[in-house]
Amino acid sequence: MLNMLLAGFGGQGVLFAGKIVAYAGLIEDQYVSWLPSYGPEMRGGTANCSVCLSDQPIGSPLVLAPDVLIAMNLPSYDKFIDKVVPGGIAVIDSSLIDKKCERTDIHCFYVPATELAQSENLQGLANIIILGKAFGESKFASFETVEQAIHKCVPAKKQHLAEPNLRAIQLGMGL
Repeated sequence: MLNMLLAGFGGQGVLFAGKIVAYAGLIEDQYVSWLPSYGPEMRGGTANCSVCLSDQPIGSPLVLAPDVLIAMNLPSYDKFIDKVVPGGIAVIDSSLIDKKCERTDIHCFYVPATELAQSENLQGLANIIILGKAFGESKFASFETVEQAIHKCVPAKKQHLAEPNLRAIQLGMGL
């Protein structure tokens, strides 16, 4: 079973990134839950997403102790870093979070995702770059499955964005 928590500000794409993880689980015939949580603001408020992938039925869709944490802003980092299970993974957008984790019982990866999205002409895809790093470290699905999930999650009207999303995930995997 994999419990993943993706957290950041509204508008950073944490719900979309979580949806890719959930679709990857569905494609691989796993039990899946995807639970978005966000404030009333359209953009700039808090947003997080709990995703569970399992070979067994899932008891609760709420992730309180993530195996994998993606933190895309400082308030999310502060709120959730101590909840990661020992041996778990934290992937942190170091463009927006200048803290270093003092825990020695988890694996922390610092990815300047927001800066990379700008410099690599992948504006708005910091979420997918950081998801690529989380995928590379946790291997929650096969790459082919993640590729299919991206094509499934990008709306038909916006299929021209599928290729940049694939570039972004591969960039994150290579870090």
